[in-house]
Amino acid sequence: MCVSCTNLAATATARENCNMASSYNLVLLILVFAGAFLESNCKLTKNFYKSKCPKALSIVQEEVIAAIKNETRVGASLLRLHFHDCFVNGCDASVLLDDTSNFVGEKTAVPNNNSIRGFEVVDGIKAKLEKACPGVVSCADLLALAARDSVVYLGGPSWKVRLGRRDSTTASRSAANTSIPPPTSNISALISSFSAQGLSLRDLVALSGSHTIGLARCTSFRSRIYNESTINAAFAKSLQGSCPRSGSDNNLASLDLQTPTHFDNLYYKNLLKEKGLLHSDQELYNGTSTDKLVKKYANNTFVFFKHFAKAMVKMGNIDPLTGSQGEIRTNCRKVN
Repeated sequence: MCVSCTNLAATATARENCNMASSYNLVLLILVFAGAFLESNCKLTKNFYKSKCPKALSIVQEEVIAAIKNETRVGASLLRLHFHDCFVNGCDASVLLDDTSNFVGEKTAVPNNNSIRGFEVVDGIKAKLEKACPGVVSCADLLALAARDSVVYLGGPSWKVRLGRRDSTTASRSAANTSIPPPTSNISALISSFSAQGLSLRDLVALSGSHTIGLARCTSFRSRIYNESTINAAFAKSLQGSCPRSGSDNNLASLDLQTPTHFDNLYYKNLLKEKGLLHSDQELYNGTSTDKLVKKYANNTFVFFKHFAKAMVKMGNIDPLTGSQGEIRTNCRKVN
């Protein structure tokens, strides 16, 4: 066999192998960049609006503070909107959609009807965002930021809100009726409800601490103050004057009697004394697996704040729409 021919064949084979390796590396490089692109477009990030709408976070914060100064209660209302949004098919601002001829929204679901509020504040914030950056900031992200800013302004912890959610184009009244735990829930139902959202026992107890601010309607605690034994007798009697056995359903009482407009750990201290306003509140301290966490938070505000912040980040990451999913609503009350 010709030696030169053998050398030529070997050279050709080497070049072929080299070309194959180069092609493989190129494909690998493309896949890496594609993965990075998909990750940046399909995962929530802390700096999502840094270049797209630099003033977005400050606009939300300023508007939230102004709204709370006008009516302190609205801070708790904004926090609750985020919770009721995320628990129904993910954090997609479906809770904000008004009813249309095509579907019935979530506002009239049992847990929400005559209960959730703060929509006008959301409208005002959205209008400011649209003026600064038209079609950029989602209503779902607005709710997440407004919840954090409300907690901080009322004395609670802060956390980095991950952003990049998009808005749903529909809503589900039936899902709202089944996914949001009612105030009559026992501990088993609460654990199941939070577990269905990927939230742990610790998340349940920490997030329930949001009841350190805000008010509840008579209809949501009437049965507790007249029929239950796991309630401080004097506490129950003090509430019966404004919440009779029948009627006055919309009369209000503070979820935290001492500091209803300050975010602190007194909610847990009240549970230790059987002064939880709602049945679902007192279930957290009623001889079950959650007792230990209630005691911990009652004795250590720092730990409560730390766990609450982590749980809020986790809740805010429930099934968000990202990338090309959903839309960025111009008006939070209706689809584009």
